[in-house]
Amino acid sequence: MSLTAVDGILSSLKSCLTEIGTGMDIVTDVAMDLVEVQDEEMDPGISELEALILDFAKLEREINYFFDVVKQATAEVTPQQPDAIFGLSARVKEQLAERIAQLSDADLHNHQKVAAFKESIKNSLPQANQESAGNMEELDEDIAVTQSQVNFTCPLTQVPMVNPMKNKKCSHHYDEEAILSLIRKRHSQKKMCRCPVVGCGNTDVKESDLVPDQILRRAIQNKSRESNKR
Repeated sequence: MSLTAVDGILSSLKSCLTEIGTGMDIVTDVAMDLVEVQDEEMDPGISELEALILDFAKLEREINYFFDVVKQATAEVTPQQPDAIFGLSARVKEQLAERIAQLSDADLHNHQKVAAFKESIKNSLPQANQESAGNMEELDEDIAVTQSQVNFTCPLTQVPMVNPMKNKKCSHHYDEEAILSLIRKRHSQKKMCRCPVVGCGNTDVKESDLVPDQILRRAIQNKSRESNKR
């Protein structure tokens, strides 16, 4: 196997990570749909969906560890030691197995999207329990009214957010791609990232402060669908 082939495999896996993230969002949407139409008892399907999103998180974690192991192993292949490429596959398998063996599945519950899944279900339950399937349209309107209190527009891009992220410190929202890009740009300049919302006193926005807001994302999608119908 050549290093070029290795690069090709890693490139394919990067696209898999994007698909995994999309899959986790879909799982959350389906779970929230179940919550909205359930009776007083929790639908067992929600527990199954939680198990599924944990599987997604586990797969994502293993792929990221694979990236790290391959990067470390390929660094050992130099012009001075070209034969190191022949043992690359075996070394990667061994090191990856060692790392995975040290992991705990309990840590998966701290994954951003897993935590957002649980928070979304928790926040949806009170609204769902107050309404029956017969007046679901009214429930959707109530949710829309509640969410309209939050600006759907990203303060950075000035367009509706696609993947809204909530800042746990100042409670402001930004589109995921825009805020992560800003944070990384500031850090590359050895600077802290100030919250882009005018008047906010949060002068140090970190990636660890951001959590996906799935309820807001659904509200934005609902508003977009309604606008397209007109």
